[in-house]
Amino acid sequence: MAVKHYDWTSHQAEMRPDKIAIVDLDNGRELSYLQLDRRAIQLAAWLQTNGVNKGDRVAILLPNCPEFFEIQFACAKAGSICLPLNWRLTAKELEYILNDSTPSILIHDASFSEVASSLAQSCDIKVTLAVDVEDRECAYEQAINESAELMPVSSTHDDVSMIMYTSGTTGHPKGALITHGMTFFNCVNLGTPAGISIKTVQLVVLPLFHTGGLNCYANPILHAGGRLLLMRDFDPGKALNIIGNPELGVTHFFAVPAPYQFMMQHPDFETTDLSRLEAAGVGGAPCAEAILSAWIGRGVALIQGWGMTETSPGAVALDADDALRKIGSSGKALLHTEIKIVDDKGDEVQQGDVGELLIKGPNITPGYWNNPEATEASFVDGWLMTGDAARCDDEGFVYIVDRWKDMYISGGENVYPAEVENVLYQLPQIAEAAIIGIPSERWGETGKAILVLKKGETLDADAVIAHCLENLAKFKVPMSVDFTDVLPRNATGKVLKRELRARYVDAGAAAIS
Repeated sequence: MAVKHYDWTSHQAEMRPDKIAIVDLDNGRELSYLQLDRRAIQLAAWLQTNGVNKGDRVAILLPNCPEFFEIQFACAKAGSICLPLNWRLTAKELEYILNDSTPSILIHDASFSEVASSLAQSCDIKVTLAVDVEDRECAYEQAINESAELMPVSSTHDDVSMIMYTSGTTGHPKGALITHGMTFFNCVNLGTPAGISIKTVQLVVLPLFHTGGLNCYANPILHAGGRLLLMRDFDPGKALNIIGNPELGVTHFFAVPAPYQFMMQHPDFETTDLSRLEAAGVGGAPCAEAILSAWIGRGVALIQGWGMTETSPGAVALDADDALRKIGSSGKALLHTEIKIVDDKGDEVQQGDVGELLIKGPNITPGYWNNPEATEASFVDGWLMTGDAARCDDEGFVYIVDRWKDMYISGGENVYPAEVENVLYQLPQIAEAAIIGIPSERWGETGKAILVLKKGETLDADAVIAHCLENLAKFKVPMSVDFTDVLPRNATGKVLKRELRARYVDAGAAAIS
């Protein structure tokens, strides 16, 4: 028998071929483990026929659908690198990512055909393939049905399986390298505390291009032989109905705080049967105590955690048994993970003091695609510098208290001010620009632009926001704009963001109190 190197679908197809692995809730389509494996094999053979070799990139621009996983596992079988694209980004943002990663093929949803065609031309992508989940005769299905033999490709845990682009502090996104080993250790790290097993059924609502959607807990569940229910567009009422449906048997759920907030504000929240939920995880942004309390009131203790794309993402998690007594904590380091909190000099801080959270382990990225400078700047003595400020209490529980850098989180998405500021400086009237995150009841945080205009120039807030909407994903667009005569700077000319926060955030909070 041929040796299969880290081939999850092959194993599950042998062990439980007829079990339903994935359900597309939007069209009712069900995919068994045997079907998932066979379709991944056929697609992998098609990739090879179209010139994809080990290490080549395959870009995917898809909403949540079973085809996303077929492509992920096809890439693994072909030894290629899967490149999921954030469909919320503008064409210009996607163009940068594609030019940086140089994929051989772009597989896209039919609804994205126009932008895909434009990107293929501007980024010199020779082959595109359209998926239409409602058309079983679409180009993608034809590719699946082409008769070709897959040439086996061996992979190890050290091989890169995916590149996930995250917003960069220099204004350009960085491609975090995800290895087979990282994905495996995430299954181990998250699977055990979340109680994932062959019986697990998860409702997946986060977009699969995001590590939270793909790896909390979708991939770990497929690794264990469980079942995924995919929702294409999140709707709080529909999500509650699915969770409460005994025939669907949802046992697991994961989201950033916003979906939990929208669900708890829905009129069906108090009457929905939540008793079958064994684990409900929340991460990606600080979760307000009001949200935690509302779900605890319905008998569901949300499992808080902390992680990032570069950590697979599982890194720190709060056990459900501690959810009530440690509200606000992200928990403790997961099994195959090591953390420490250090000061500006790199020395570990005293208990209770705030410092930067550092992390290492087999779940940590080896670096960034085509960016050795960013890789070198992100590590110190083998530890990944997370850029998040944290403290640890007397029991070893970690609390994420602030951003060590200037990044803020809006609706679960990381936003780096430099990227937005680069776009603002495209406006000829602007002399100086700064972005800070300010509190938002709905999104956690949103951006505020503080601008200094050139002498004699005029510009209004609506024009600024309109320009950003044309050049940035919506979650990056500042929600408010303020004009000032000068930005506070230090002796080297760096804008003092802490003074801006004191002016616009702390002063506002003081006024409210």
